[in-house]
Amino acid sequence: MTIRLTWKRAIVTLLGLFALGMAYAWSGAFNVAASSGHWAVTDWFLHWVMRNSVQTRAALSVPDDAADASGLVSAAGYYATSCASCHGAPGVRPLPLMQKATPPAPDLAKNAKEWTDKQLYWILEHGVKFSGMPAWGAKDRPDEVRRMVAFVRRLPTMSPQEYRLLAGSNAQGFGAANGRFDSCAGCHGSDGLGRGQKDIPVLAGQNPGYLAAALEAYATGRRQSAVMGNAAAQLTPEERVALARRFAAMPNGIGGAVRPTRDAAALRIIERGLPDQQLPACRSCHTPGMANRYPVIDGQRANYIADRLRNWRGEKEVVDARKSQATMPVIARRIPEDMIEPIARALAGK
Repeated sequence: MTIRLTWKRAIVTLLGLFALGMAYAWSGAFNVAASSGHWAVTDWFLHWVMRNSVQTRAALSVPDDAADASGLVSAAGYYATSCASCHGAPGVRPLPLMQKATPPAPDLAKNAKEWTDKQLYWILEHGVKFSGMPAWGAKDRPDEVRRMVAFVRRLPTMSPQEYRLLAGSNAQGFGAANGRFDSCAGCHGSDGLGRGQKDIPVLAGQNPGYLAAALEAYATGRRQSAVMGNAAAQLTPEERVALARRFAAMPNGIGGAVRPTRDAAALRIIERGLPDQQLPACRSCHTPGMANRYPVIDGQRANYIADRLRNWRGEKEVVDARKSQATMPVIARRIPEDMIEPIARALAGK
C-alpha cells in the first residue's frame, strides 16, 4: 500500500503533532522538577547551543577592551555578596542549596578558563536564559562589567588569602555583613577613603544628605550601579541615613582646603564654565561648604572623577540622542575630552 504525500496531509500531520504536544504540556505529565535533572543528550544540547550563541554574539558585539583589572576590590566585594553563593570562591564552597539547581552553577575557578574575556563580558552583561544566570544589574555600566571580567579571569589562580584581602569583610560569607557598616567598609574602607581604589570614591567628609540620597537612588534604581544597587537595596531608610552620617563624619577626607591649580583652562571651566558650549561651571552645583543635594568633589580622588566623567560620556559608537539625557551625562559630554584630566586633577588639588 502506497501512501501519497500531499500538502494537506503534511499540514494535518503537523497540526496533529502540535495538538499532541500541547495536550502533553497541559496534562502536567512533563516533570519540571529541578531534582529530576536533564537527560545527558538534553544537557549536551543546551550547553552546545549556549556556547555557540555566546561565541558568536561576543565576537560581534563586545569591545576588545573587555577587561579592566584596576578595580578588583569593588568586583570582589560584589562577587562575594552576589555570586559566591552559587559559584563559590577561593576557599569558599558554594551553598549546597544553589547546587541543586538544574543546571547547577559552574565552578568559576575551573570554568572561567574555558572562556575568552569578550565571552565572559557578554555572559556577565546579558546573562544566560534557562540557567539562572542573570543579566548585569545595571544599564550603561560597562566599567563595572569590565572589572568583573578581570576578577573572574583571576579566580583560577587566586588564593583564599588574596580573595579575603580583596573582598574585605564581605569575604566572611554570602552577604553576612550586609546592612551593617562592615559591609560598606569592605570596599570603601573603615576610614571611608576608598582603600586607594580608583573606582571607589572617598566618602569621608562627604555631604551626609547627598550620601543618604545617593543610597536611596541606588536602592530604587534611579541611579545605575549593579554593585551599589545590590548593597543599597538591602538597607532600611534608617540604615541609609545612619551610614551616610557615619562616613560623612570621618576626618581626613574630601571637602578640606584644596591647593589652587595652575591650570587656567581647568580653573575657568570649574569656576565659570564654557557658556558658548552650554557647559555650566562645576561651582554652580558643587560648592564646598554648602549643604545641598550635590556631592562635594573638592579633594576627591582625581582618577575617580576622570573615570566617572568618561563613563557618563558613554561609548563613542553610540549617537548622542541615544545616550542618557540626565544632568551629569549631558554635562560630561560637553566637556572637551582633553580637559577631563586637568579638571579632575584641579578638583583633587593636584
